[in-house]
Amino acid sequence: MRTQVAIIGGGPSGLLLSQLLNRAGIGTVVLERRSREYVLGRVRAGILEAGTVDLLEQADVGARMHAEGHPHRGCYLTDDQQMIHVDFTESCGEGVMVYGQTEVTRDLYDAQDRIGATHLHQVDNVALHDLTGDAPHVTFDQGGKGHRLDCDMIVGCDGFHGVSRLAIPEDVRRDYERVYPFGWLGILSETPPLRDELIYANHPRGFALASMRNPMLSRYYIQVPLTDRIEDWSDDAFWDEFRRRMPDDVAADLVTGPSIEKSIAPLRSFVSEPMRWGHLFLCGDAAHIVPPTGAKGLNLALADVRLLSAALIAHYRDGDDSGLDEYSAQALERVWRAVRFSWSVTTMIHRFPDHDAFDRRMQQVELQALATSDTARRLFAECYTGVGL
Repeated sequence: MRTQVAIIGGGPSGLLLSQLLNRAGIGTVVLERRSREYVLGRVRAGILEAGTVDLLEQADVGARMHAEGHPHRGCYLTDDQQMIHVDFTESCGEGVMVYGQTEVTRDLYDAQDRIGATHLHQVDNVALHDLTGDAPHVTFDQGGKGHRLDCDMIVGCDGFHGVSRLAIPEDVRRDYERVYPFGWLGILSETPPLRDELIYANHPRGFALASMRNPMLSRYYIQVPLTDRIEDWSDDAFWDEFRRRMPDDVAADLVTGPSIEKSIAPLRSFVSEPMRWGHLFLCGDAAHIVPPTGAKGLNLALADVRLLSAALIAHYRDGDDSGLDEYSAQALERVWRAVRFSWSVTTMIHRFPDHDAFDRRMQQVELQALATSDTARRLFAECYTGVGL
């Protein structure tokens, strides 16, 4: 089997890259370890930057997003009982779109089916070969049989636990990591959202977040110790704790219901450099992870896709390799800016086990800057919407 670009990983970044390349006449094969049903069953974040919205439109997968998504002008942050509003549109001229990552993935699958793109699901034992030689290829098992996929380029979109990043030699690869001493316990419930925009709550008992997917589907989170398990938290216990962490007038409006999904996600900041090695290119979580606090994860992955798809199209259409040569450095510039923003917001609104009175006062100063300073709100809005990255 042969293709021009082999894509490892069938999440949104791999699917979008395949969509953009196929529309430009460049052949791809997407290899995915899980079934399509499993991929579509994963619950993920759903806040899209303006640039992400534009990119999905460019890929011809924006129609349902515009019909069912919810444009947001801003968000709220709280300091115990105080509500602070940051109006993105007023501060920087852009907003965000609330549209679930699962729905983005579904739209991409449908678009890929329409153009007849090649996807191989439930593949095992994926291995990358000859990445700096003349015959790059991928081997894998499917249905109990071994296969070889020859290609010009390999793109790793297979996430933090995938094989692609580890194919870069240890003496070449440099990893940076910060693991946070807490996780997010999240539930999905068929209830109306608490407010028309997201609420990021800083409370003495810990962080909480009120978000939404649609008018009757809400996503709520609370900060919990890494030692907690899902079984430790009944729905009633979650709702009681969530109420405590919201301002009283907000908590009074909370509509509760049974959870339809419940999970605990650890938080980390992670970057691996470089994002290119020979014929291998990394995209998204294969190269970088950010805590979800700044809503950067999916947007950062699709920003990689924007850069890399343009570079690959220039390579095949024009014989111009400058974009491929510059891909890692250009992608990492945005990555590190997004990592800084996500880290700073995480530090500002979570309670850390080793925080003392000084750290708490610093959080209060930062939150009050957002309440009182046009400049602080503009900088926050630019990073949150992506225009400042």
